[in-house]
Amino acid sequence: MNFSEVFKLSSLLCKFSPDGKYLASCVQYRLVVRDANTLQIRQLYTCLDQIQHIEWSADSLFILCALYKRGLVQVWSLEQPEWHCKIDEGSAGLVASCWSPDGRHILNTTEFHLRITVWSLCTKSVSYIKYPKACQQGITFTRDGRYLALAERRDCKDYVSILVCSDWQLLRHFDTDTQDLAGIEWAPNGCVLAAWDSCLEYKILLYSLDGRLLSTFCAYEWSLGIKSVAWSPSSQFLAVGSYDGKVRILNHVTWKMITEFGHPATINNPKITLKPAPDRANPRIGIGALAFSPDSCFLATRSDSVPTAVWIWDIQKLRLLAALEQLSAVRCFQWDPRQARLAICTGGSKVYLWSPAGCVSVQVPGEGDFQVLSLCWHLSGDSLALLSKDHFCLCFLETEQGVGTAFGQRGDHT
Repeated sequence: MNFSEVFKLSSLLCKFSPDGKYLASCVQYRLVVRDANTLQIRQLYTCLDQIQHIEWSADSLFILCALYKRGLVQVWSLEQPEWHCKIDEGSAGLVASCWSPDGRHILNTTEFHLRITVWSLCTKSVSYIKYPKACQQGITFTRDGRYLALAERRDCKDYVSILVCSDWQLLRHFDTDTQDLAGIEWAPNGCVLAAWDSCLEYKILLYSLDGRLLSTFCAYEWSLGIKSVAWSPSSQFLAVGSYDGKVRILNHVTWKMITEFGHPATINNPKITLKPAPDRANPRIGIGALAFSPDSCFLATRSDSVPTAVWIWDIQKLRLLAALEQLSAVRCFQWDPRQARLAICTGGSKVYLWSPAGCVSVQVPGEGDFQVLSLCWHLSGDSLALLSKDHFCLCFLETEQGVGTAFGQRGDHT
């Protein structure tokens, strides 16, 4: 493995472009766009205030910078550096901003979730979507970019609207049988929409594109319910993480549970298990993170009551494959987009890699203590951006022999 030099960074804002050619990073109010391979600066943009969110358009031609404190969004062009766009939400304020899949519309959510404003970069037209719900995950696009599902709250009831992204016209509108809708997410194939209730009631509902209720799943009652949800890339499995410390896997044929994975029994060391404080909100219990490998063969999980461990489950054999115990709490983990290789960071100066071939810890070189708080893969899997509080660097992985090359150098980097 090779490491780049260290660059300045603010607010952990560092993202590869979808086409893999560029790497965008923020330093206060400046946006820096680098070549993803050479790290040479391609463009340097200056915003009106500190940047709080960045996002690439799907075609990698534009990048938006959200300045929530000012209620502003500034958009920059990679092909035409002299072109720029400024969107001011005025007194309505701004709490969220994202691209539409076509990369030519921006969806801004105003303060108090009063509405979503859809701005067109091509025609400069504006559309409004009313009643968006303030929830964990209230907006989701199908992967092909044709449809948008939106969680709504009106007249003290939860609804879902499905809109056509080409003209933002309403396709379907239906109420959900939820007490307090917490999130929605399309399956990767765009055929099924999952909607789940708040943690106070265990309920997940599966809807077809035309709004028909396909199935409802409830594992138990009268206790804290769902904490995390993840679709497999193949759309064949839906993993539901719960506050009871278990992950339940639903299949796409009958939407019934095919297995459940329990976490506490696999770690026997009592020193690494946290006891939740019963008198505080958001207790540190339950499955806080879920992620399928790109081939849908493995599932990585983290239980918040055992924050120093990552479990790797074999989905084909429906059994535990590995339990990775760290010395510090796991901050972030993410799968290589191209193969079954998992990167993990714990806020220390090392990054950890796991694959079916084995695992390795790699020391980040450089002066001082580079504390890795987050990370993100390049779409090729050839490099990995490591982010600390004030800096970032790139880790380049040799790929001639796939995963084995990285693990073959264990003696040099452990």
